[in-house]
Amino acid sequence: MKVIFITGASTGLGKATARLFQSRGWKVIATMRNPGKETELVQLENVTVLPLDVTNVEQIDKTVKEVIASGGVDVVFNNAGYGLMGPLESATDEQIVRQINTNLLGVIRVTKAFIPYFREERKGLFITTTSIGGLVTFPFSSMYHATKWAIEGWSESLAFELNKMGIGIKTVSPGAISTDFIGRSLDMSSHPAYNEWVEQMFSNTGDHMQSGSSAEQIAEVVYDAATDGKDQLRYVAGDDAKALYAQRLQMGDEAFRKQLGELFLK
Repeated sequence: MKVIFITGASTGLGKATARLFQSRGWKVIATMRNPGKETELVQLENVTVLPLDVTNVEQIDKTVKEVIASGGVDVVFNNAGYGLMGPLESATDEQIVRQINTNLLGVIRVTKAFIPYFREERKGLFITTTSIGGLVTFPFSSMYHATKWAIEGWSESLAFELNKMGIGIKTVSPGAISTDFIGRSLDMSSHPAYNEWVEQMFSNTGDHMQSGSSAEQIAEVVYDAATDGKDQLRYVAGDDAKALYAQRLQMGDEAFRKQLGELFLK
């Protein structure tokens, strides 16, 4: 039985992925910050729920060692993350550090902890949730984009060294997912000098998120990435993300950037 290790499995894409892999015969190790609150995954056969805060280095090392000792892992799905939105000028240093610690350093540290095991096995696969926001940008999301673009570049570089040892690395870049991301996974900062533009930018964000792909649809892309055997780095997920990324490639960076600016900041 193959095993997948998932971070950020308490809600949204992480939980949908845990359910999907379990339904297809995988053993799932679902990690989250507050496992005591989880009521659904704990009832599923072959699902183990463990505590993991990806900003806690000691807990990462401890949890990874326990998982490896209990039988190993085939796929690591780095999914934990959230969005810091708003003008950079209004973001506190604490908010900036937390965003980087969670979205970027959390992924790097979890991956690094598993590499020695995968290297000895000469196999294994890392999949990381980035975002269409790791391939294109929107106003008032600079710190979020900083982490997601960093993960894309980091993954591309890391693939060179890991592929030589039989270890795969892939990214899944979803567009909007119709979950409670806006209320649950968003940290907003504000500044009066930018309020008019920010309101303009985010006026329809909630509707857009609700009209996006379902978490289950994106989980299917994660499953494909885990099982298709392809030497492929990026999986753009969701019709909106595919269309947006294709538009950027067709138009070129500068024309695309100017179009978005005119659209969102009139």
